[in-house]
Amino acid sequence: MKTELTISTAAINEAALTKRREMGKGMGAVIYFSGVVREIEGNAPITAIDYEAHEEMARHQFSLIFDAVEKSWPVESVRLVHRLGVVPVNEPSLWVEVTAPHRAEAFDACQFLIDEMKQKVPIWKKPLPA
Repeated sequence: MKTELTISTAAINEAALTKRREMGKGMGAVIYFSGVVREIEGNAPITAIDYEAHEEMARHQFSLIFDAVEKSWPVESVRLVHRLGVVPVNEPSLWVEVTAPHRAEAFDACQFLIDEMKQKVPIWKKPLPA
């Protein structure tokens, strides 16, 4: 399985990421998820979220999660971008793409990856009040 992980303060360019997609002949499903900063965190209005990470450990944990995906589903590739620093409301902080032969496998792998990330990857968020 091919993997690509980007952890960066740069804005996520979804169009550019989609344009760079490569797929094998047997692939019939591409699932991508964009996690966008909403204007309410809990019950409070916010202007942005400030993300920080323990990058070395985050990369290690992502590697373990990617290995688990590879063992569980016939996924061809996973690409994941997580933004750090201040991410304003209505901008993506997370972008995940999973390519697989069939939609069910791609959806399941993507859901698993995001759930595991939220539990295990040391990335923290601090909402910035409005």
